[in-house]
Amino acid sequence: MATENTHHLSPEVLTILRQDPVMAQIVEQGRSIESSRSEDIYFRLLSAIVSQQLSTKAAATIFGRFKELFPDNYPHPHLVLETPDETLRGAGLSFQKIGYVRNVASFAQGGNLEHALIDAMEDDALIQHLTQIKGIGRWTVEMLLMFALERPDVMPVDDLGIQNAMKRQYNLNETGKELKARMLEIAEKWRPYRTIACKHLWQSLNNTPS
Repeated sequence: MATENTHHLSPEVLTILRQDPVMAQIVEQGRSIESSRSEDIYFRLLSAIVSQQLSTKAAATIFGRFKELFPDNYPHPHLVLETPDETLRGAGLSFQKIGYVRNVASFAQGGNLEHALIDAMEDDALIQHLTQIKGIGRWTVEMLLMFALERPDVMPVDDLGIQNAMKRQYNLNETGKELKARMLEIAEKWRPYRTIACKHLWQSLNNTPS
């Protein structure tokens, strides 16, 4: 039975996703996906680095302290590059992360994160562009593409949440490369809206089974 929570998806998106009966059910049972769009890729990259290997709560605390080091709570690239290591350490950043945030700041200062430049790049080109920054891997860029830029057709096969959700929903027993190959095969049905399907898969991990 259709429920009101599919109203947030356009008829075109629903038509595509409903070609897959499992995904159709996930979407029906899911809630509206809130927009998380942001044009400030520089800021999102800094946040992603600080959050690496930390719980959500710890990441929020440390990123909060990091922002407080700067006027208006905004870490402009030149200020990040000028701030002494000891000060950044005092906010809770490891030496490795200090190196990484400086890498992002110098990349931004070189004009490499301008909105017009980022916007003009296709997904694969943007992944190559941003993974030039030491400390930024493919998964981090895929999350940026999906959430900050809301690119519609990203499929993050390395994401553990997506792997777990697809194993559960599609009864997959494969592991490693075989699992990723199966995930890509299943996700073909969702093109060109694989991002939206994945957001519903993440959401399904929090839904209690009915």
